[in-house]
Amino acid sequence: MKRFFIAALAGLLSTVPVHGQSNVATKDGDTAQLRALDTITGAVRDLEVRVGETVDYERLSIALKECRYPADNQAADAFVYLVIKDVREETPRFEGWMIASSPALSALEHPRYDVWVLSCNTSDE
Repeated sequence: MKRFFIAALAGLLSTVPVHGQSNVATKDGDTAQLRALDTITGAVRDLEVRVGETVDYERLSIALKECRYPADNQAADAFVYLVIKDVREETPRFEGWMIASSPALSALEHPRYDVWVLSCNTSDE
């Protein structure tokens, strides 16, 4: 089942340009709106993260590498490349693309925390 989702994600992201390539399908954003959940306490926090910035949420370190959205409709979806690391561990818990419209397609696997994408924004809004 997981292989199917990975194949579907790869197919979807093949339409998203690699950094540095021009493509009219998507545009780059400056910031991403993320939502973080502590599943033990039920506490939810919205995070605004700039591209290239790393923010901390409890024991997680969340780095935003890229943020993209459909060129013709910014509110339609968001595609963000994140690296999420539990500060107590060496390797990242998640590294890859998250898609706002399909949060379960490529999700953080952590026993306590959940993080998902809400939107991608630009400074000229």
